[in-house]
Amino acid sequence: MLHLRLITPADKTDDVVRLIERTVGATHLAVMPGAARNPAGDVVMCDVAREAGDTLIGGLRTLGIDKSGSIALENIDLSLSLRADRAEDEAPGEGADAVLWEQLSDATHEESTLSITYVAFITLATMIAACGVVLDNAILIVGAMAVGPEFGPLAGFCTALVRRVPRLALRSLIAILVGFAVAMVVTVGFSYFMDAMNLFSDDALKSERPNTNFIYRPDWFSFVVAVLAGAAGMLSLTSAKSGALVGVAISVTTVPAAANAAVAFSYNEYKQAWGSTEQLLLNLLGIVLAGTLTLLLQKFLWAKQRERTARSQLA
Repeated sequence: MLHLRLITPADKTDDVVRLIERTVGATHLAVMPGAARNPAGDVVMCDVAREAGDTLIGGLRTLGIDKSGSIALENIDLSLSLRADRAEDEAPGEGADAVLWEQLSDATHEESTLSITYVAFITLATMIAACGVVLDNAILIVGAMAVGPEFGPLAGFCTALVRRVPRLALRSLIAILVGFAVAMVVTVGFSYFMDAMNLFSDDALKSERPNTNFIYRPDWFSFVVAVLAGAAGMLSLTSAKSGALVGVAISVTTVPAAANAAVAFSYNEYKQAWGSTEQLLLNLLGIVLAGTLTLLLQKFLWAKQRERTARSQLA
C-alpha cells in the first residue's frame, strides 16, 4: 500500500475527494479542512493500492494539485486493516507489476544529477577497480562494481527515453559521460602515483591475469550479461525491490573496464586500453537497450491491464 498526503486549495478539495472515492483501490480517506498553512488549504490523506497509485496521481495532476498544492507519496511497510486488504484485492493487476511513473521519474532525476558525491563515488570505485586489475584480484573488482553509482543515470536515461523527457535524458547523459571521464583521468594520475610507489607495474598489467583479463576482452557474453542486468535493474526500480540493484551492480563490468583502460593508458598499453573501452561501451549500450525495452514492455502490458479492467467494469 501507498500513503498519499495532499495539500489542496479549499475550492478543489471536493474534486479531490470525489476522485479518491472513485478510484478503485483507494481507502482510509481523511480530510482536515484548513489544516495547511504553507500553502494554505486543506489536508487530504488516503491509502491506495500500489497498482492504482499511478492512475490516482495522474488524476491529481490533471486537477493541478501539484501546482496549486502538494502531493506527497510514501510506501507503507505495514498496514493492518481489512479495508486495506479489500482495496488491494479490488485494485486491478498486481502491485509488484505496477509502475509509478512519477515516482520513477523523481527517483531517477535525483540519481542522474551530476554532483560532487556522485563523482566521488564513481572515482573511488574506479580506483578500487584499478587495484583489482593490477593485482588480478576478483574480490576488489566485485567491490568496485558494488560501489559504482553509474546505474542511476543509466536508469534515468532509459526513463527519459520512454517518457520522452529530453532534459532528463541530457542530464543523465552528462552524468554518465562526465562521471566516467573524471574517474578515468583521476585513475590515470592514481596509476602514476602507485607506479612511483612501486605498487603498480607494467609487468603486472601485461601478465596473463586469469581472474580479470575478461575486462579488456569484450565478447558477446559481455553484451548478454549487460542486457540481462539492465532488465533486472529496471525491474528492481519499478517494483521497489532495491535490494536487487546490488546484484545488478556486480554483474556488469562498467567501472572495472574504465579502470583497466585508465591504467593501461598510463603504461602506454593502448591495445588493452582500447579493448577495455570497447567493453565499457558495450556494457553501457546493453544496459540502456535492455532498460528501455523493459520499461516499454511494462508500459504496454500495464496499459493492456487497465483496458481489460475498464471493460470489465463497464460490463
